[in-house]
Amino acid sequence: MDYKKAGVDIEAGYRSVELMKEHVKKTMRPEVLGGLGGFSGAFSLSKIKEMEDPVLLSGTDGCGTKVKIAMILDKHDTIGIDAVAMCVNDIACAGGEPLFFLDYIACGKNDPEKIADIVKGVAEGCLQAEAALIGGETAEHPGLMAADDYDLAGFAVGVCDKKDMITGENLHAGDVLIGMASTGIHSNGYSLVRQVFNMKREALDTYYDDLGCTLGEALLVPTRIYVKALKSIKSAGVKVKACSHITGGGFYENVPRMLKEGTRAVIQKDSYPVPPIFGMLSKDGDIEEKMMYNTFNMGLGMIVAVDEADADRAMEAIRAAGDTPYIVGRIEAGEKGVELC
Repeated sequence: MDYKKAGVDIEAGYRSVELMKEHVKKTMRPEVLGGLGGFSGAFSLSKIKEMEDPVLLSGTDGCGTKVKIAMILDKHDTIGIDAVAMCVNDIACAGGEPLFFLDYIACGKNDPEKIADIVKGVAEGCLQAEAALIGGETAEHPGLMAADDYDLAGFAVGVCDKKDMITGENLHAGDVLIGMASTGIHSNGYSLVRQVFNMKREALDTYYDDLGCTLGEALLVPTRIYVKALKSIKSAGVKVKACSHITGGGFYENVPRMLKEGTRAVIQKDSYPVPPIFGMLSKDGDIEEKMMYNTFNMGLGMIVAVDEADADRAMEAIRAAGDTPYIVGRIEAGEKGVELC
């Protein structure tokens, strides 16, 4: 008896590391110390010394059951972008700059090419976020997971000067809400998605004119990373007063998290286009509108609040970063919460 006969292939693990090295190298920042393969990732904090009062920010998340669709379609090179996005968007939402990322892949059986494909997506997400991929773990779990199954999660660390943190404490009535377009469903609500749509390969490969692609392609579009957009707003000299990353729980759970007591967000549902995938979900699943806005991002992945006088500059900065902004509402005085009208 040996470890391979028990279900864990150490040699496959070595090959996975070799295959992923080319992708990891692309994400390196000057602060990274050492290379891939050490017992820990090392990252110099020398630049932080330039800050008045540096604050470290962290985020950890996964892709949820979206990975199941990647498995059905046997397409694994973008799901890693989702894992990165879910972590770095939270850090950027607090005013931070993501510094580095670590991934964790649990699988039933280590397929080196598949693992390398997953890490390729992780590396692409890190490039989009300008964060270094400094470490990770691939764990083989025979007997616990089916051979073809895997799960993906990640952890990110960022930094910001305390004076630049986005806290919502300076919000006041009259501030403008700007939403940034999502790329689709992102990485939340897929347990409901998988109940609504037929998850057979042939159904996912069906092309829809309204979507402009197959259903499977629409469902696997990676989560948008908004790090550069928020950096661009800051570089334009605009102060983001509050920010909300629209993830699980949709508008009703996430928007109130950006508010201080005595303020409420009023969002106009017709102020931006809702991607057609959400219409399909609502119709095919007979999902009422409030539940849609309480589960999905409905076309807005990030919402920021800025002073009315800064709205035009913020919009220009967002466009300059490659994102699409919409003025979607305002802050009003009142009981803390969100109103969709």
